[in-house]
Amino acid sequence: MPVAGFDHVAVPMERVEEMLAFYRALGFTIVEGAGGLVYAAHVGPHKINFHAPALWRQEAFTLRGPAAVPGCGDFCFAWEGTPDDLDSLLAGASARVIEGPVARDGGRGRGTSTYVRDPDGNLLEFIIYDSS
Repeated sequence: MPVAGFDHVAVPMERVEEMLAFYRALGFTIVEGAGGLVYAAHVGPHKINFHAPALWRQEAFTLRGPAAVPGCGDFCFAWEGTPDDLDSLLAGASARVIEGPVARDGGRGRGTSTYVRDPDGNLLEFIIYDSS
């Protein structure tokens, strides 16, 4: 059987409430799990699991990258709206653009990307694919 694609990714987080508010402002649905140790941020059929400090700081918790610390994530999201709509969404989440819009190659081809950081410093790229 071949690999069908990504199901989810997981990263540690430090600033729990700020991170949850930020991802909600971007339109993600947040689901708490494991008694507040894991938060799943869902968008479409995809999710990011955020491990709360009380989990990732435990020496016994080994189901993670051994060198992963908050801010280690680098995510690219496909944006299907207009550039103006993206600008409005990012402004509403108080996300400061650190680069872009710039031409980039993504998993689906050529597009235009805008980069921001979340409250823990993870890099978020929003790519708008060329329509041609």
